[in-house]
Amino acid sequence: MSEGTMQRRAQRDDQQRAERATRTGGLNRVVAAALAVPVMVLAGACSSDSGSDSGSGDGTQGAATASEGAASAAPTVQAAAYAALPDSCRTLSKKTLKDLVPKGGTSGKEGTSSDTAARASCSWSSLDNNGVDGSQFRWLNVSLLRFESDQAGGTGEAQARTYYAKQVKDAQNVSGAKNTKSEPLAGTGDEATVVRYDLKKKEGAFKQQTVVALVENVVVTLDYNGAGLAGDETPKAETLTTAAKKAAKEVVASVRSANGEGTGVGSGVGGDTASKSPAPSASPSKTSPAAPSETPAEGASKSAVAKS
Repeated sequence: MSEGTMQRRAQRDDQQRAERATRTGGLNRVVAAALAVPVMVLAGACSSDSGSDSGSGDGTQGAATASEGAASAAPTVQAAAYAALPDSCRTLSKKTLKDLVPKGGTSGKEGTSSDTAARASCSWSSLDNNGVDGSQFRWLNVSLLRFESDQAGGTGEAQARTYYAKQVKDAQNVSGAKNTKSEPLAGTGDEATVVRYDLKKKEGAFKQQTVVALVENVVVTLDYNGAGLAGDETPKAETLTTAAKKAAKEVVASVRSANGEGTGVGSGVGGDTASKSPAPSASPSKTSPAAPSETPAEGASKSAVAKS
């Protein structure tokens, strides 16, 4: 082989080795780059996840902080003024009871209540001569309803005022009532109304007087009626109204006394009315609305029938 041929082969071999080295180097760089991509992606994903977790935690914490701030900023309802009711059967003096129910004694019949600090009632009735040869019938009922303040219903005073208006309206719209008259009563609680009407029953002609009084967060409803039975003359409405007004003032005084204001005059069985110490209302709680008291003339009629 000639020297020139050998030289050309050597040059070709050198060139081929250089090309292979170039190709190998390029491939190695491609492989290295391919291997580096997942590492970068993984690192980016970890970094992204870490940031996401941190953001999520901050958002939850921020929401909780906002919620706590809103709760603390929620307005509170002013506590009701009165937290107690007097013994319903001791809201009237012995003298008043003898005047209004002369043959009924001073012991009243207490109404059923699951919470006497929120609602209570007591009634008295009298029938002289047992209905023989004409007799006079009297029926008296005192109902007390106290409202507590709460977020849903508002202040106890506002709830009591709403119920007061309802009681007055109910008294003014009794089915079968005739000659209905209403008038405000001064000096009896924060506000008071007297409603009177005539109601004809099979036992006789009844003269009904209803006094509704509002005192702070308590509503007082006093029902008083009379009738002449078995031919006896019907009592005068004016006489019954005067007696009912006097009695309502005593009941209101008893409510105030039970909450440490003034001295109650009521004492159906002797002694003073309930507690003398002030009893400001505690933390607000819901008081369930009570149904209006029994229609007075209906209760009176039942009692009259039972005793006649």
